[in-house]
Amino acid sequence: MNVTPGVSSFPSPYLSPRGGTDETFPSSSAQTESSQEKTETSATSRPSDASTSQDPAVQAYVAKLQATDAQVRAHEAAHLAAGGGVVGGGASFSYTKGPDGKMYATGGEVPIDTSGGKTPEETILKARQIVAAAMAPADPSPQDYRVAATAAMMEMRARAEMAKELQDKVTGREAYASNALSPSDTQSSAA
Repeated sequence: MNVTPGVSSFPSPYLSPRGGTDETFPSSSAQTESSQEKTETSATSRPSDASTSQDPAVQAYVAKLQATDAQVRAHEAAHLAAGGGVVGGGASFSYTKGPDGKMYATGGEVPIDTSGGKTPEETILKARQIVAAAMAPADPSPQDYRVAATAAMMEMRARAEMAKELQDKVTGREAYASNALSPSDTQSSAA
């Protein structure tokens, strides 16, 4: 995950907690690369692509890769569409090479700016935009929920800051009003 201060990313929900994809895909990029090397080195020993595409297991695997690719891209596109001004660039994807030689997106993330605004009001608006971006996909990932929860906390802190500022203003006015109307001031001005 690409996290810098003030920036969260939304990784794809199709990655396992170990960082790889589900059981049918390699569990890490190192395994992905090693499986690609095996594919390339065994290319001479396997049948041509035409006959491989006839293998039902290979066809099923490619179909699953295609479905995952579509889901990952739709998931990240939803973040981008709802992100508005909090999105810090485009989506980035991790890929797995299929037996057909094509690259399929099996993970992705969108950088989101989670820094506060200049004022509590700005922070509240920004936090709401972050929550909308995080929860935009039809199938939010655990990371999406974490980012939304962080933004909700950010909004709560901004609201508390606004309440304190309002209380300070009211307390200041009350103190001013009580000083302005004190009996000692009234008597001294009458004399």
